[in-house]
Parts: sequence; structure tokens; C-alpha cells
Amino acid sequence: MSGFLGRYTYQLDEKGRVALPSGFRRAADGESFVLLQWRAPSLTLFPDSAWTEVRSRLIDYRHTAPEAFEHILWLASSASEVKPDKQHRFVIPGFLREAANLEGSVLLVGALDRIEIWNPEDFTERVRPGGADFDRFAHQIFG
Repeated sequence: MSGFLGRYTYQLDEKGRVALPSGFRRAADGESFVLLQWRAPSLTLFPDSAWTEVRSRLIDYRHTAPEAFEHILWLASSASEVKPDKQHRFVIPGFLREAANLEGSVLLVGALDRIEIWNPEDFTERVRPGGADFDRFAHQIFG
């Protein structure tokens, strides 16, 4: 599996649903997802296989850093289990749409082992590679 790659603009329907792009459907291979906002302003859609690892790290962290309990409780309480329907659509709950400023067009972005969901304008403003830091990062990864 090559993971989740690329970016796609889709429309939210009147019920707050958005469809998974076909490339993302192939990469997910029928898995269900967990949707949450752990880093504003975007949402993250974790396939079950990636969520299992994140969940394990959250539980370990809760045990080793009791001061993080409220943060972990907030994350868990705002997470939503998502299963695409037969048309490959899933609902983004209203409170998460509001938190991520999503209405109309949404941008689904492949992030290797997960999918990020962005307001297209926020993505354009926040995600801009370039400069010496990017060059150093790219060289460390690609050689």
C-alpha cells in the first residue's frame, strides 16, 4: 500500500457528509475510521490500523503522565467513529465542522498513514513548504 497521497477538493452536502476520493478508498481497503481534531485548524481521519497505534500511545501517556488526563479525555470525547456508507460518504459531526471552519468546499489531504481534512483557504495559508528548513528536511528524508 502506498498510503494516503494527494489532495482532493470535495463539497460537503446538506447533511455534513463528504465522500472519500477513490485513491483513499483503495488505500483504506474497507477500514472504518476515527475522526478528531488534535491540531487546529484541521481534522484528522485515522484508519483503524493507524488509530490502534495512536490509541495505544494515548493510553501509555495517560499512565505515565497523569497531568495529561484532561487533555486525553478531551481528545477521546471529541473523537467520532466513522464508517463510510455505500456511496463512500461519511458524516463530519457539526461540532467538528465548526471547529475546523468547514462549510461548502473541503480539502482532503493524504498524510501517508492518515487523511487530513482542511478548509481550503486555511490549508493554503498554513502549509507552504520552502526555505532552508524545507531543504534540510527534504535532504534528510530523500538523500
